[in-house]
Amino acid sequence: MAANTASPAAGPARPGLMGLEDALQRLLASVEPVAGVETVPTAAAAGRVLANDLASPLDVPGFDNSQMDGYAVRREDVARAVAEGRALPVAQRIPAGHFGCELAPGTVARIFTGAPMPAGADAVVMQEDATPAEPPADASAAEAQAAHGWVRLGTVPTEGQWVRRRGEDVRAGAVVLAAGTRLSAAELGLAASIGSASLRVHRRVRVALASTGDELIQPGELPADRLPPGAIYNSNRYFLESMLQRLGCEVTVLGRVPDDRAATQTALTEAARDHDVILTTGGVSVGEEDHVKPVVQALGALDLWQIAMKPGKPFAHGWIDRAHAGGRGRCHVLGLPGNPVSCFVTFVLLARPFLLRLGGATVAPTLPPALPMEAHFDLPRADKRREFLRVRRNCVGGLDLFPNQNSSVLTSVAWADGLVDNPAGSVIAHGDTVRYLPLAGFLD
Repeated sequence: MAANTASPAAGPARPGLMGLEDALQRLLASVEPVAGVETVPTAAAAGRVLANDLASPLDVPGFDNSQMDGYAVRREDVARAVAEGRALPVAQRIPAGHFGCELAPGTVARIFTGAPMPAGADAVVMQEDATPAEPPADASAAEAQAAHGWVRLGTVPTEGQWVRRRGEDVRAGAVVLAAGTRLSAAELGLAASIGSASLRVHRRVRVALASTGDELIQPGELPADRLPPGAIYNSNRYFLESMLQRLGCEVTVLGRVPDDRAATQTALTEAARDHDVILTTGGVSVGEEDHVKPVVQALGALDLWQIAMKPGKPFAHGWIDRAHAGGRGRCHVLGLPGNPVSCFVTFVLLARPFLLRLGGATVAPTLPPALPMEAHFDLPRADKRREFLRVRRNCVGGLDLFPNQNSSVLTSVAWADGLVDNPAGSVIAHGDTVRYLPLAGFLD
């Protein structure tokens, strides 16, 4: 089976085109986290970015405790009882949240998951390895009346068996979450485990979302049978708004910006005043009706990059001086292609890490690690650019290819669960190992 897993970054980009990794590094180097920190309840911090290191004020767990429902024991007592075939008295019962007494020699304690280990005990025997028993014939009357009965243990535990030690998870003073951590469910649970009722986080990134083009119609504005010739429904706005919200951004939808320079300048100038980023789709080419580029250049600066990738070659980054709107500082501008698939791919590979870093998150200037998987398709024609193919895992452990890889076919994205990162000039034969990027990692 052939392999096709070498990093695409190793190959040179086409002359005049920028490599994807170079573009990502250049983009991330241009951004600093937004100013502004706020304190929010831990329960409301999902998706936010931690503004400072979070250190634990206590050990977690704060005491030795049982991992199982069972019996806290002294190992030497169990070894002797097993050798002699004797049962042991259950001297006490310790539920979670309660401390027991010191374990007397020759006895065991009924214990439950999470309950503190009694002094003197050095292991736990889980209840599946124990059976209720009658007291031995030679037990004294006092022993026979053990408060919680008698039990016969089938195995001798190892030292510390089924015991969670104090500080095993977290030591007091240890940093459990570093500044720049994006808070998901696991991080919020960890913060709660050390008693953090609130967290200091970076403020949300404010994004203005603009779609350019007279041909764009908002869903609901006109029924399909009344669309004017050449008109299309605006799909980019809906998946971009959803992904921006998942990133925790505050989103303002500017709606359609007409193909008119004065209208474009007014819309972008006003948006720059109150937003950190203006995200546009379309309008950054060099056509007579593409007004975003000259407007941003007039208000600040704009670089139009040609990225050596397919789909998604055109990409723009720049800024607008807020002084044009009576404000201070700069507002970033990101220009994505108008074709839906190109727009989607450039967002997840370039705009998403940019927005995360702008929001204070720690972001590596590289793509996420790819998974080696087997292609269950053929790609007999190589492209001069690095390709990101829409694929889906199948029930036999391989990848299927969506049959139409055109950059306008949004059904390929809805169908796919990942992208194959295919180096420029590479063909793929059925059975080859390819680089698979799960889309789930880009949509959280």
